[in-house]
Amino acid sequence: MTIRHAPYEEAADFTIGLRPIAEPAWLEGGEASPAERKDPLMAAHRDVVWGEAEGSRPGQAECAGLIAAALGTSLVGDDLPPLYAAARRVSDDLVLMEKREGHWRVSALSLCAPTFFTAHEVLGRGLADIHGPVHGFADRFLTRVVRIFDGLRPGLILERRNWSVVNSAATFTPDSRPIRAAVPQIDPARAGAELFVRVERQTLRRLPLTGGALFTIRIWLSPLDDLAQDPPRLAAFANAWRNATHDFRAYKRLDLYDELVAGFLRAHGESHSVNGN
Repeated sequence: MTIRHAPYEEAADFTIGLRPIAEPAWLEGGEASPAERKDPLMAAHRDVVWGEAEGSRPGQAECAGLIAAALGTSLVGDDLPPLYAAARRVSDDLVLMEKREGHWRVSALSLCAPTFFTAHEVLGRGLADIHGPVHGFADRFLTRVVRIFDGLRPGLILERRNWSVVNSAATFTPDSRPIRAAVPQIDPARAGAELFVRVERQTLRRLPLTGGALFTIRIWLSPLDDLAQDPPRLAAFANAWRNATHDFRAYKRLDLYDELVAGFLRAHGESHSVNGN
């Protein structure tokens, strides 16, 4: 199996890591009918997967226009908030950021593949608050991220990727507690099948008419067993696991998986698997 994204080849720490991409590469697709996944979540967990602030509809409509243009289709006729009408057509989650009261804030979002947070928790919050749990974000990255948002020019699309390991194949994971509580039940012999590299592929682009920014999040999951079929990427993952910084390990809770991942890597010839041990 070809692994779509392998950001652990590039970094074992937090990085901004934004790079420009061409517009045809903006939306990766890979899902026949996103609405079949998203609509039931919207019906059953609306506050978890959807939120919009007052006054956000013009920005939502501009987001929907960009999505429609990229898909070569029309969203006219959907009796839905514009951002959700767009989100149900694509695999990505969509987050509208607008500058309000001097700060970039989440003004609307469709979040059907959350990684341990909910739409309700981030709606209306600024960049500093959203990234508060990320160790060192305010000191190391906040000023640079704000500068990127402020300086983003129309037509430029930026992409970044990050990674973690989880014991769940689900894309809808708003709560970490039941997932992490199940770690002790994993048979070490099945770690390769039950542990997954979870990659977030994110993009950012300016909304030239309303002045906001559209942030997209696409989740990709690969079981560790897939790495075993790709020796160079297995070696890159083992190196990233060994050299992950303290802050990165603490935020991602990689410690929960140390013994399982170490056993998996040893079984596939990567004996120095965790922190060089």
